[in-house]
Amino acid sequence: MDKSYLTYPKRGYGQDHEFYKWRLSTERKNIQWKDGTKVAVSLIIPLEFFPLNPSGVPFKHPGAMVTPYPDLRHFTVRDYGNRVGVFRILEALENADVKASFAVNGEVARRYPPLIDAIKNAGHEIIAHGLSTDHIHHEGLSASEEKALITETLSCFHSAPKGWLSPARNQSSRTLGLLRGAGLDYCLDWEMDQLPVAITTDVTLIPNSYELSDFTLLHTRRQTEESWLKQIQDAIELLVSEHTRFGGQMLGLTLTPYVIGQPFRIWALRALLAHVKDNPEVNTLTAGEINQQFVSQNANPS
Repeated sequence: MDKSYLTYPKRGYGQDHEFYKWRLSTERKNIQWKDGTKVAVSLIIPLEFFPLNPSGVPFKHPGAMVTPYPDLRHFTVRDYGNRVGVFRILEALENADVKASFAVNGEVARRYPPLIDAIKNAGHEIIAHGLSTDHIHHEGLSASEEKALITETLSCFHSAPKGWLSPARNQSSRTLGLLRGAGLDYCLDWEMDQLPVAITTDVTLIPNSYELSDFTLLHTRRQTEESWLKQIQDAIELLVSEHTRFGGQMLGLTLTPYVIGQPFRIWALRALLAHVKDNPEVNTLTAGEINQQFVSQNANPS
């Protein structure tokens, strides 16, 4: 092979982006969660608005409609999550005395005020989740177009959220800087670690596991609820065991209302919450609480 194939402008030690510096985990300051917690579990519940006829630009959201318009079968399943499934999740959280982070599309906040009131009244955190599943942030948008999307999203909430989760967890190279400019403090799009990461735009990246999300395992990979529960329990057990070497760890888990909120699956969430509550070394924290503890310790794993 000609050596020219191995030459490119950004070739160098580390990684191919500059949002945070590459660094060995053994060289960073350990985090110590409050109350002696070894593993902080953060539950993220997305509340999404799915248009019946999505544009698909630049791609269709993973949960978007599948068959030709009007795809009422898939639309009503998604709608079930916001009508029924989310209230099962709220009940399970209340019974376990657990607070979660609800990632809310602007369109959901605008269309379903009683749902937002129920979440707030239960003491949960609300973070912004873009305008809708058909408003993907991507490089093809101009800076002004993307800024307008963020501004419109935040205008749908009576009190401005401090956290962000992008629709389909997709970003442009400008997204994080625009979020900081809009007053947002933390973002849950990436899963680069098992600890938060501080980046150059002063936004905290809070890991959010795609591999363990209910959508990935129960919907996409069609695993059983027993398997989903066991894999999360195994992950928590391993993270607890790594506390001695790496300090406090965290696990971000997505709970999708139209997936885990189904009547034949909600038992698995109840069992997961019981498992977490029964372990004195594990605690549940909202994304905002994780960000506060991370920032207060001036920890910078990057």
